Amino acid sequence: MKYENIEGVPNFEGYEWNEKTTKYCLCIPIINEGERIKLELETAKKYGIDKLVDIIICDGDSTDGSTDESLLKSLGVNTLLVKKGEGKQGAQLRMGIYFALKKGYEGIITIDGNNKDSIEDVPKFIEKLDEGYDLVQGSRFIKGGQAINTPLIRYISVRLIHAPIISLTAGEKFTDTTNAYRAYSKRYLTHPEVQPLRDIFMTYELLAFLSVKASKLKLKTCEVPVRREYPKKEKTPTKISFFKGNSNLMKILIKNMGGKYDVKKK
Repeated sequence: MKYENIEGVPNFEGYEWNEKTTKYCLCIPIINEGERIKLELETAKKYGIDKLVDIIICDGDSTDGSTDESLLKSLGVNTLLVKKGEGKQGAQLRMGIYFALKKGYEGIITIDGNNKDSIEDVPKFIEKLDEGYDLVQGSRFIKGGQAINTPLIRYISVRLIHAPIISLTAGEKFTDTTNAYRAYSKRYLTHPEVQPLRDIFMTYELLAFLSVKASKLKLKTCEVPVRREYPKKEKTPTKISFFKGNSNLMKILIKNMGGKYDVKKK
């Protein structure tokens, strides 16, 4: 099915292979993740994650065969969304959020599709959503979490730059703020001062905004321990280039601190 000309949502195509079966869904944004997303979904199936949450792949229009219908079906994927409009991760997440809210899910869990994160920890996020939390941030840096083979520059960037800036902006301490392994309640995503379906969120702006807005609105937030493991002898799986990508992230953090992404008062 084609979804076109929806305000705040990129044009996309949706392929639903099953009806909604669970209270929450797991949205996985990917683009050309190849074997990594296959391995991640195999782990999810091994731990029965596809029975606990409906898995929705939010694809940026991959061309590497990783979104083959028979493959995804066999790995327990409920729905494939394929972005056709402009934008990167932020646009993919907006596509997923729109679809999930339209289908009536009570909360959304997100995780990267590059097989770095412990997808078997999804039950921790479900538990916190059931307890009434609105933002549940996965962290490798709290008790019970694991940071494995983290590149030194990544460790320094997160611990000494990104997390302190996000924490200062939110008015609450967070430890692993670049981590997209999170959960959001429907109450948070539909709050009139949040409005995630806006074209201003094209790349990593939405992650930064959603990291801080829950605290500002006095909604319930928490962190849960997760594992993030980088491959030992392979190239670090990331879509962020060292110079340009990190420079853009800093600009986003500064704009976020200044309220650039807040809903404008009429």
